[in-house]
Amino acid sequence: MLTAMATSYLCPQDGTRADVSSLTWCCPVCRGPWDLDFEIAAPIRAGALSGRVNSLWRYEEVLPLAAPTTTLGEGRTPLVPLTGTVSAKLDFLMPTLSFKDRGAVMLAELALSLSPARVVADSSGNAGTAVAAYCARAGLPCTVYVPEGTSPKKTEQIRAHGARLEIVPGDREATALAARAAADAPGIFYASHVFNPYFLHGTKTYVYELWEDLDGRLPDAIAVPVGNGTLLLGAALAITELRAQGLIDNRPALIAVQAEAVSPLADAFRAGADDLLDSPAGALSPTLAEGIAIPRPPRARAILAAVRESGGTFLTVTEDQIRDAQLDLAARGFYVETTGVACWAAVGGWKDRSVVVPLCGAGLKTGLAA
Repeated sequence: MLTAMATSYLCPQDGTRADVSSLTWCCPVCRGPWDLDFEIAAPIRAGALSGRVNSLWRYEEVLPLAAPTTTLGEGRTPLVPLTGTVSAKLDFLMPTLSFKDRGAVMLAELALSLSPARVVADSSGNAGTAVAAYCARAGLPCTVYVPEGTSPKKTEQIRAHGARLEIVPGDREATALAARAAADAPGIFYASHVFNPYFLHGTKTYVYELWEDLDGRLPDAIAVPVGNGTLLLGAALAITELRAQGLIDNRPALIAVQAEAVSPLADAFRAGADDLLDSPAGALSPTLAEGIAIPRPPRARAILAAVRESGGTFLTVTEDQIRDAQLDLAARGFYVETTGVACWAAVGGWKDRSVVVPLCGAGLKTGLAA
């Protein structure tokens, strides 16, 4: 199999590098997340995809890892129309019922090659269930940190996959801090969907699939729910790669959607800031969209830059809009968790341009909004 030529981790803030075979989970200078410095092995040719494996691994030329042993058949989810201009990509049909499988398989595959003593992850639920499942597939011991109040269905799923579950008092940020403290111990692989760039190279396949399903083009806009921004940054990465390979001419606008209750990135965007504001203008309150309730995303600068470079924007949705959108999608046949309906709530009424929304988590994971 052809592979992309991974060279090193690279800190986008200060240029520090580390070997990808190390267990160094963040930049040792600034403690920020890594990017991945690598070159695509060869351009993708649409005609070469016929007959390949029906999973995200069909895009072998642009992935930073070779033939997988941990795959559960992730990727290649259906794209279906909801209206004349809005289509939905059904990523809740992934093996663990969320889009996080796209990145989790990359982290598990990387961890398997490094033989750590234990894999550690933190999550509001879906990333944790995905990492637990792929570590089970790989035979790797795994601990997942989640905040108190995480959906019981998600914690049940994590335990079912054999992972050790650590429930952290407090919010999502407290959970991340607990996991990062554990990740500093010797022999630990931190399967962070935020800090490890291999995760983004998994989520970028979402857009490669759109490109393939739409016969070599992309919609006018791509809407994504944004907390830590892993799907949005993966989408931006794929768009850049597709343009560099001469496979698309247009750059879709990235429409980033946050819950009004927790919208630090939308606040910064509207203020014209390059990073998070010291005092966000919006509320930081409980929200039904638990998967994007991230008050201080570590990749905030990259997220804001990607949205601006695409000509996109940030939109926020209320709790009532989330409730209504979940019921509306259910009436159309799609039972989606509350975080996963945010984009439909934001752009479902658009009629002036084509847009794709991800239905990125199954409703069974959270149940109906109260």
